Amino acid sequence: MWLYEKKLQVPVRVTAPDPRMAKYVITQYGGPEGELSASLRYLNMRYTMPTGKAKGVLTDIGTEELAHMEVVATLVYKLLEGASIEAIKAADLGAHYADHDRALYWENAAGNPWVAAYVSATGDPVADLHENLAAEQKARAVYENLLHLTDDPQVKDVLLFLREREVVHFQRFGETLMDVQDHMQRRKFY
Repeated sequence: MWLYEKKLQVPVRVTAPDPRMAKYVITQYGGPEGELSASLRYLNMRYTMPTGKAKGVLTDIGTEELAHMEVVATLVYKLLEGASIEAIKAADLGAHYADHDRALYWENAAGNPWVAAYVSATGDPVADLHENLAAEQKARAVYENLLHLTDDPQVKDVLLFLREREVVHFQRFGETLMDVQDHMQRRKFY
């Protein structure tokens, strides 16, 4: 079904462990605007799209969002790798450590676990595509906020890549919305 290449979309490097930044970045793994929410939203919505093109766009972007989860997970892992327990506690990650050690868990920066309520679907293709446009803008904004929270140029490279993909997804959803609206307005002859 898929050809899996054993490399990330973007190289993930960090200058040094930074549990504080790991705590912030985890929100793009399991927060409301994160990659898990996006991938599930798009892969679910594809079934109610009226055109093959729209279904394909949602499938492609939903699958890419799963790849972004892998990038975010790697970034969080590397930010925690080698960090002392003192640094983990100082970053207020003691509760996470108590429950998960250094393992990844779907949660936001405040430590609240991912919930299905983060994902919406109405079955109306136009409404759902507008939801997707908004989701991409919110994710872009979160990446921009994260960029302000780090001085590590290697972390910034990863966040800049992910932010740019949100912009590209927004553009693809805009094109798809126009295509779906055109399709829905066409007279149907049988």
